[in-house]
Amino acid sequence: MASESRTEPEPIAEVPVEAWVVALSALDGMGPRRLRALLDAHPRADHAWQAVAGGRADRVAAVAQAMGPNHRAVAESWARQAATVDPGESWRRHQAAGIGVALRGSSAYPDLFVDDPEPPAILFHLGNPDVVVGTRVAVVGTRDCTRYGHELAFELGRDLSAAGVAVVSGLALGIDSAAHAGAIAADAAPPIAVVGTGLDVVYPRRNGPLWREVARRGVVWSEYPMGSAAAPWHFPARNRLIAALADVVVVVESHETGGALLTAEEALDRSRTVMAVPGPVHSPSSQGTNELLAAGGGAAVARSVDDVLVAVGMVPGARRKAAERRASPSEPDRDVLDAIGWQPATLDHLVLRTGRPVPDLAAALSRLEATGWVAPRGGWYERVAKSGGNR
Repeated sequence: MASESRTEPEPIAEVPVEAWVVALSALDGMGPRRLRALLDAHPRADHAWQAVAGGRADRVAAVAQAMGPNHRAVAESWARQAATVDPGESWRRHQAAGIGVALRGSSAYPDLFVDDPEPPAILFHLGNPDVVVGTRVAVVGTRDCTRYGHELAFELGRDLSAAGVAVVSGLALGIDSAAHAGAIAADAAPPIAVVGTGLDVVYPRRNGPLWREVARRGVVWSEYPMGSAAAPWHFPARNRLIAALADVVVVVESHETGGALLTAEEALDRSRTVMAVPGPVHSPSSQGTNELLAAGGGAAVARSVDDVLVAVGMVPGARRKAAERRASPSEPDRDVLDAIGWQPATLDHLVLRTGRPVPDLAAALSRLEATGWVAPRGGWYERVAKSGGNR
């Protein structure tokens, strides 16, 4: 295929360069790889937008290759979409929502992605991007985890954070959520998350309180603009960023196949240390992690937080008691936790047991869920983590 002429058109409207890339990233089927190829082919983002709007996105061979065999149909679809988009308005919506934007090559772009084999062309964030410093450990695993896995992930997140290690994860259900809840309970190193939707689209919805706490205390990153819903192909792309952010990746539980194993592969491709928690040989939730350890694929054993701290060059056991003290819920929320006990309870049960009004209980349950003490199960609330020994 002949390459497009390198003579670029004149710039168009006076909007920040970020506005053009935000608008490009919002086109259906764009994706990180295609966006990166498109921007590599055009020195200016507004020129890339003009190529797309004019139906000429696939005139550069490298871009057409990234678009795939149906590149002509994709280019025509993008042109139709571009005709309905106002890049300036899209940019203003992100500003109004408090969503930060960093372009590759800008001063706001995280240094650790600069030399990545698949650097994101654009990153959106909620929270403070400056927290991405120091030692970072990703704690990942299956959404369909066991109680054993959930409690262990919570403990790892809590104790790593208390030791000054930033916990990285994907804010998915199961292991990811438990690890971040533990990090929040420690109230120490700021948590870091990477998600596969726009930052205004909480997925899964029940993780809303946890998303807000991670953004308030740390940072949530995404490659996708506002309004982007969850799509299956978003999550493998997200996993490479989790791997790139971490010094060590710990897989707590994984089935025989799953996103956590893909994150481990991405980490190994980037020469990161991968660790796995051994589990019962008959447990489906431990098949993937046990295979990581048995197959000689480069994974080390993670039996406790001490193993992980040694892997990142830190002294194990430091600040453990402080972590346990910080992990305890506040006095009013502790009463609700005690009312749940170790058997699942409904909201009606808790009203009868505590005598507290429903709005008050709902707020307490949201806090306890965000900090990893309870989990909702189909209208019931279940206690999922023991106290740090100071009860």
